[in-house]
Amino acid sequence: MREEEIKASVEYFEILLREQLARQDTMETAAEKKDYSEAAKITVGIVGGDGIGPIIVREAKRVLSTLLKEETEQGKIILKDIEGLTLENRLKLGRSVPDDVLDEIKKCDVLLKGPTTTPKGGTLESANVTLRRELDLYANVRPVSVPSENIDWIFFRENTEGEYALGSRGIEIPEKLSVDFKVTTDAGTRRISKAAFDYARSNGKTELCIVTKANILKKTDGMFSRIAHEVAEDYPEIHVEDYYVDITAANLVNTAVRSKFQVFLLPNLYGDIVTDEAAQIQGGVGTAGSANIGDRYAMFEAIHGSAPRKIEAGEGEYSNPSSILKAAEMLLRHIGYTDKADRLKEALFICGETEKKVVITGHRDGASCTEFTDYLLEKL
Repeated sequence: MREEEIKASVEYFEILLREQLARQDTMETAAEKKDYSEAAKITVGIVGGDGIGPIIVREAKRVLSTLLKEETEQGKIILKDIEGLTLENRLKLGRSVPDDVLDEIKKCDVLLKGPTTTPKGGTLESANVTLRRELDLYANVRPVSVPSENIDWIFFRENTEGEYALGSRGIEIPEKLSVDFKVTTDAGTRRISKAAFDYARSNGKTELCIVTKANILKKTDGMFSRIAHEVAEDYPEIHVEDYYVDITAANLVNTAVRSKFQVFLLPNLYGDIVTDEAAQIQGGVGTAGSANIGDRYAMFEAIHGSAPRKIEAGEGEYSNPSSILKAAEMLLRHIGYTDKADRLKEALFICGETEKKVVITGHRDGASCTEFTDYLLEKL
């Protein structure tokens, strides 16, 4: 029996290996990057998601509708609601992203997406992981800023590989052994590295930190570090340092050194964990936006999850929309509306940092999501 299980696992692993090599081959032929300045029309897909998602996305859409009022009236911008990316629908169909939903998403240029719930256990993959793969959104970009602490960080997390590439497709020998897989490709690492270094050069950054655990994961993380350094050779003006992920996590809370960091380049899982820590330093995961960027598509979302406990407690309407609003700011910047993005950024700073006339606590003793957005719209 054991020999049969081993043989079946080896055959299954061969299938996975061939799939990933085919993906590597596809990535070697880079897609042409979309130029929004030449687009006659830009379609923004609006996806509510699960839990508090529809609540905070509703408010973000109000803000986008206000900022883009003239453009939507002229037909230059289309704000398109996309239904069906709910946990209930995904479970019913047994699809992490239902085919009809994916078809509608692919008709858009960019996506503003609320958090989606991934059930524990089972085989249903994360909707985010599926969308990142299907739309080839290889760069997860998360800025964190705390001016009073001299913190101005931006994280470039590889978004399509690592432990997430095959996270729902591991091998299990019942009651004996479970194995999951981590995937690092040459092409995948080069493109996320180039994205990080290009950003650093374009924005006058001089420090870039490569984060791995290459002393332990010598093949995958070792490859990531090596290729990142090869890319770095084309950017001699940028000072590059390697840090292991554990000491990186420690350094983010070390007030003596953390202000020296600027740009971080990380594999998928480490980027997921470390950016949540960074967001907490900024004020909580509810304060951080996230961009998922590829050559053809881009998706913008809150950094936090769907908060089912808040819905169960009847406090969903008291959720903080700041994270999805920062994602909306990043979306505006991505499609070329820098002036509108700057207006939103300034309004968020006034409402959340300086005046604070309407305060969200996340509970009934604070303002509602709608009340905060009303306040923000006044400042706009």
